[in-house]
Amino acid sequence: MTTDSFKPLFNTIQATLADAPNQAVATFSANSEQVAGLRSEIRIRDFQLVVDEPEALGGTDAGPNPVEIALASLATCQEITYRLYADKLGIPLDHVSVSVEGDVDLRGLFAVDEAVRPGFQAIRATVKLESPAGQAAINELVEAVNRHCPVLDLLQNRTPVTIDVQQSAAVVAAE
Repeated sequence: MTTDSFKPLFNTIQATLADAPNQAVATFSANSEQVAGLRSEIRIRDFQLVVDEPEALGGTDAGPNPVEIALASLATCQEITYRLYADKLGIPLDHVSVSVEGDVDLRGLFAVDEAVRPGFQAIRATVKLESPAGQAAINELVEAVNRHCPVLDLLQNRTPVTIDVQQSAAVVAAE
């Protein structure tokens, strides 16, 4: 992959959004349905993912669990943002990979201690870059990525969430 392979696309999108900020909001969606036990099937565009819990937490281990998906989202969003900004800034980037781990205190999920958050207590990521660029350029790239990575922003800042619960009556079979 060449260093500037995404630069023309980046510049075009950036210019378009600067000229038409009212068109800048993109809505993404995912639909999920629990199909058996703790196993869910997620539909995102034309893709289908299976999410489940490990056996130790009551699942059948048919797929990653939701917190693992969140960690994978951070890892891949960082990688994508590194590629886009390396190309935009003209910084050669031969390869990028990200490893992420997070600590969840299960007492929060299982209501053992109401003072314990059910979410991540801490998240640690390691970004590995292969680049002949100097340290100043890498520092510029890291700063740009951490300032513009959507999933990092989501995890570091509060996002308003609205959840609408809709109930339908269960169908009871006639005897």
